[in-house]
Amino acid sequence: MEKKRLGNTDLEITRIGLGAWAMGGGDWIFGWGPQKDDESIAAIRHAVELGINWIDTAAVYGLGHSEEVVARALADIPRRERPLVFTKCSMVWDEKGNVSHSLKRDSIRREMEASLRRLRVETIDLYQAHWPGFPAGSESPDLEEGWRTLAELKQEGKARFIGASNFNVGQLEKAGRIAAVDSLQPPYSMLARGIETEILGYCAAHDIGVIVYSPMHAGLLSGTMTHERVASLPKNDWRVKFNAEFQEPRLTRNLEVVEKLRTVGARHGRSTGEVAIAWTLRLSAVTAAIVGARRPSQVDGFIGAAEFRLSCSEIAEIEKILAA
Repeated sequence: MEKKRLGNTDLEITRIGLGAWAMGGGDWIFGWGPQKDDESIAAIRHAVELGINWIDTAAVYGLGHSEEVVARALADIPRRERPLVFTKCSMVWDEKGNVSHSLKRDSIRREMEASLRRLRVETIDLYQAHWPGFPAGSESPDLEEGWRTLAELKQEGKARFIGASNFNVGQLEKAGRIAAVDSLQPPYSMLARGIETEILGYCAAHDIGVIVYSPMHAGLLSGTMTHERVASLPKNDWRVKFNAEFQEPRLTRNLEVVEKLRTVGARHGRSTGEVAIAWTLRLSAVTAAIVGARRPSQVDGFIGAAEFRLSCSEIAEIEKILAA
């Protein structure tokens, strides 16, 4: 499988990485509904067998559970064949499961030790600040303190590289004055194109690797969503509660876009999801895309996007579809 160097690091990563958000289960505020650990483990092992060489998770996914599942999945894989493991900090929770945010030095250090323990590793390949502030759109007054702490963890060897998730250009500049930002993890899909304005250009100019998340927009562009399926999503699925693209009137318009994308994929024997993922990889500033899965069959449904490339005419065609 094709690989690309992540920014200025020495990590050569496959163009698709496996996202483990949904593997945290549904019993927390940003869960995806019920999830069986055995299916999660099978999905991880299948992805590795197919050549994916990195997994992205976060401490808060399932309130620590996703990291534990990743560790279980990797335990029986020979060390030389194990994928890289990326995780995130800054989203914390209390004994009642209430989620909050902290970029305080002591909090991040506690998170690091907990993640190392849950993942059963001595070093995390890429350790990322999950959010610059919370709720989304805010900025913590402790941003510089948090980034300085990540830099310390890198110097100490507990993290090989450090990255930011959901940072804007101003926040990347603040962090970069303290220590190099090795990577950025922003949202990017046909339905969320905000990073095209200035973030991608900034990252390219400063050799910051970019691993985009939600290229299928939380499954909406996968080709498997329908009005009926959306209506049947569990009430504790975060998409039902928080994602406006899954609500009317946007839902109907988005599903119409998916049907048009299906025609593009059919020319190549590719799924709609593979078209959506390949579209995010068309830009040179994007190193790779994180794609979530809950079972092995879902991995089979998107793995082809790692090699699939849209033609210039197809990219133009998709632009017309999105503009309609």
